[in-house]
Amino acid sequence: MMRLVILIPTYNEATTIAELLIALNSERITANLNYDLIVIDDNSPDGTGRILDELASTDPTVQVLHREGKLGIGSAHLAGIEWAYQHGTTVLVTMDADCTHSPEEVSLFIDASENAAVVVGSRFIGEGGINQWPLHRRMITKGGHFLTQLVLGMRYDATGAYRVYRLDKIPQGIFSLVRSRDYAFFYESLKVVDLAKLPIAQVPVVLAPRFEGNSKMRPSDMVRGFTYLFQLGMRSRLPLSSLRRSAKNETHNSK
Repeated sequence: MMRLVILIPTYNEATTIAELLIALNSERITANLNYDLIVIDDNSPDGTGRILDELASTDPTVQVLHREGKLGIGSAHLAGIEWAYQHGTTVLVTMDADCTHSPEEVSLFIDASENAAVVVGSRFIGEGGINQWPLHRRMITKGGHFLTQLVLGMRYDATGAYRVYRLDKIPQGIFSLVRSRDYAFFYESLKVVDLAKLPIAQVPVVLAPRFEGNSKMRPSDMVRGFTYLFQLGMRSRLPLSSLRRSAKNETHNSK
C-alpha cells in the first residue's frame, strides 16, 4: 500500500503556515487523498513552531519536528527524507510553506510518479511559469536554471522545492551522497538521482507571488550556491561508484 507524506520545512512562516495547512486539508477532501503532514521548524523566532503545535493538537495527521536552530533548508529536507524512510513512506511530496506552491497540484505529481523516481515541478515547461513574480526574482530564478542546465547537463528545473520522491524506488543510500545542507541541496539531490539513472519526470507548475514574508535566500547564499554548483559540476563527472566511495570516506573521516 502507498503511504503518502507531505514534507514542509518552515522558518518564520507564521503568516502563511495555517493558510497552507487549511488548503492542503481542503485538497485532501477534494482529491480523495490520504496523507500525513510532517513539518520541520528550525526554531522560528516569529512563533511558527507555536502555531504549528496548536494546529497539530487538533489534527492528528500533522506532526511537527522542532529543531534547535536554523540548520539550512537542505538539512531540513534531508532530515525529512530520513524520517520518511524510517516511517515506511513510499511517496514523499516536498513543498514550500509560503503558499507559492499550489496544493491543487499534489495529485498531478502523484500521478506522474507512477513512472518516475522523482517528479519535479517545473516553472519552465508547458503552462508552468513565474510571470507573477517580481522582475528581480524572475531574473535570479531563470539565471539559476540556465546555470544548472549548463554546468550539470540536466534539462530539469533543478532549483525548485516542489517535488515528489518515490522512496520505494530510490535506495536510501543515494541521499548520503548529497553534501549540501543549504539551497544547493535541490540541484545536488537531483543530480545524484540522475547519475544513478533513476527516472525523473517533470510537471508544469505556476508559482503564485509571495504575498507575505520575504525570501530566505541572502546574497551570500547565492554566491555560495553558485560556487558549489561549479564544484559539483566537476564532481559529477565521476562515476557514481566514485562518488559513493568519496561520501563514505568523508563520513569515516568526520567521525
